[in-house]
Amino acid sequence: MNLVAGQKIALRISDIAFGGEGVARVEDFVVFVPFVLVGEEIEAEITELKKNFARAKLVRVLQAAPDRIAAPCPYFGSCGGCQYQHIAYEAQLRIKHKQVSDLFERVGRFPRAVIAPVIPCPQPYGYRNRVMIRSQWNKPEQRLNIGFVRWDCGLVEDITECKIAEPAINEQIKEVRAHPPPKGGIKVVLRIAPENWEVPPDSFFQNNFFLLPKMVEAVRDFVRGGGAKHLVDLYCGVGFFGIELADLVESFAGVEYDQQAIKAARRNLALHHRANGEFISAKVEEALPALLGRFSARATSVLLDPPRKGCQREVLELLRRERPAQLIYISCHPATMARDLNVLCAEGVFNLVQVAPLDMFPQTQHVECLAELRSSSTPNEHS
Repeated sequence: MNLVAGQKIALRISDIAFGGEGVARVEDFVVFVPFVLVGEEIEAEITELKKNFARAKLVRVLQAAPDRIAAPCPYFGSCGGCQYQHIAYEAQLRIKHKQVSDLFERVGRFPRAVIAPVIPCPQPYGYRNRVMIRSQWNKPEQRLNIGFVRWDCGLVEDITECKIAEPAINEQIKEVRAHPPPKGGIKVVLRIAPENWEVPPDSFFQNNFFLLPKMVEAVRDFVRGGGAKHLVDLYCGVGFFGIELADLVESFAGVEYDQQAIKAARRNLALHHRANGEFISAKVEEALPALLGRFSARATSVLLDPPRKGCQREVLELLRRERPAQLIYISCHPATMARDLNVLCAEGVFNLVQVAPLDMFPQTQHVECLAELRSSSTPNEHS
């Protein structure tokens, strides 16, 4: 069949791809359609044609899947923030588990059995403690749009509230709308400060306070099971994980290039009365050799919480050479995590024990993952 842009076509959805789009086929030609579920029969309109695939927008659902529900947000389907509000929450968890399992099997060649069930969020709405609001001049309507970028173009969808944001964030959105920026093109970050933690305005902190205790519990279980005496916390930000794990080890060191975050980490260390740790302002690849030289490899656990782009190859190769007893990798981007774990586990240097997905971002395509790796041997020993 020769497809053309603007053509309407009946499709049956066979899968949900990583990123949230449904997968359908016209003969052997793949068509991606958002806001659908597996098994649904739909009518879609072709919007984009490429050599090997097409994209389409949903026109109407001809036969709905049992897990389809009414989205509570009036902006869903226009705003680019959420992809899964039309899906019952338990089904969202199953979809994310399959997506992570598929990804690790394809990218990392890891067995699906290492992927644990997704840990659900106790509050699937009203959970985000940080959002970025954008402003854009709406020329046809001669007014300022304040909200989030649409899923289908670069325009800003005007919103008055966000269903996945905490109530306090929605109060801040009202304030921005009541006192808008003087012109379009301005980004405004709204956030709720975590209790008992100092976080500079531009420094990272987990954006879901409701599931964060479960994440900490899972990481603590990994460290406790590994039995390490020392912890090296890489890309440590404001020191959250190092400080939360400090009571499980004799000593720890955190490394972060963001100098404002490191200053906050040192203050957080004092605030939480931890005396067995230190924080180093440096690039990870520069500080890591000395830290792994100081601690015994077989008694050290290394925690990695890198940016979305993952770890530098230099860092991965250094870990492969030094072989600390345990690695714990935290990532909001499973694809780069699977890529990095594939490097770490090559030639059996490390073994992947488990991947624990956490639904830190309900209603969206995103999923956080924790991975535990154990060294198969420890070649370098230090006193």
